[in-house]
Amino acid sequence: MSLDSDIIVDRRRIRRKLTFWRVVAALIAIAAIAVFAMIATPGARGTFATAGSIARVQIDGLIRSDADRTRALERLENSQAAAVIVHVNSPGGTTAGSEQLYDSLMRLKAKKPLVVVVEGLAASGGYITAIASDHIIAQQSSLVGSIGVLFQFPNVSELLKTIGVKVEEVKSTPLKAAPNGFEPTSPEARAALDALVKDSYAWFKDLVKQRRGMDDTQLEKVVDGRVFTGRQAIDLKLIDQLGDEKTAVTWLEEQKGVKKGLSVRDYKLEPRFGDLPFLKTAAAVTLEALGFGSIAHQIAQTGMVQAVDRAGLDGMLALWQPAASN
Repeated sequence: MSLDSDIIVDRRRIRRKLTFWRVVAALIAIAAIAVFAMIATPGARGTFATAGSIARVQIDGLIRSDADRTRALERLENSQAAAVIVHVNSPGGTTAGSEQLYDSLMRLKAKKPLVVVVEGLAASGGYITAIASDHIIAQQSSLVGSIGVLFQFPNVSELLKTIGVKVEEVKSTPLKAAPNGFEPTSPEARAALDALVKDSYAWFKDLVKQRRGMDDTQLEKVVDGRVFTGRQAIDLKLIDQLGDEKTAVTWLEEQKGVKKGLSVRDYKLEPRFGDLPFLKTAAAVTLEALGFGSIAHQIAQTGMVQAVDRAGLDGMLALWQPAASN
């Protein structure tokens, strides 16, 4: 009996050691991939292929203010690229970040022929990005629009009341740091936020009207916050043409005089370190190695990663947020 107990104890000890070394191996693998990624993209952000080709720029995911992205686009202005195709696939992001990206693309357009191709989505801040171009191409099933502004904040005052917690504060004026989420939003604070949202919304509408050459009647049809398919958007003047990258190349050749037969090469705007896809993949691999594959799958399916990413956005939002499916 004593021998059996010793065997059981030894097996448990071996299992614990195996788990420990699996975790260590997974962490080493993540670190190695991270180092490789940083070595593979050294120096200044933004890498371009050969001179005399058409640059392909990808704008994916949430849009934030990003000084490195701005500098990368400035370098593209001074590169030997003959033209630029901007692929947009974004639900938007912060209003300030979207405006910053729009301004960068406007400066780039002043120096090089530029066209936008909407892949899956150019909504809200993603659409602000798209209208920097004089010509927007989208697939028939692409989604564009969502013209509007959003200001969201959680209010946990009822929860704090339930658990018996009260947050005290001393502030210079009633609207300082309002709303704070720890107390019911006052009418004055709500009115102040409403004024912010309306002002940003007016700016957004004026930008669309100016860039898309709409009159007031045409504008009112598209500024209620909805998204439209590419097929709908072309009749509403939100886009100019249905098609893809080949369509964009043809337009550049025929309308902007770009030399025929040029190759299209990626100009990479490297994402923030935390946004790199390999990190998410490595996290999933780590969970798998620890025997938590089902948990990794559930996290991916429920969209928790995306939710956390969106929670990191600060300030006024120009963001399309479809309801989560069951």
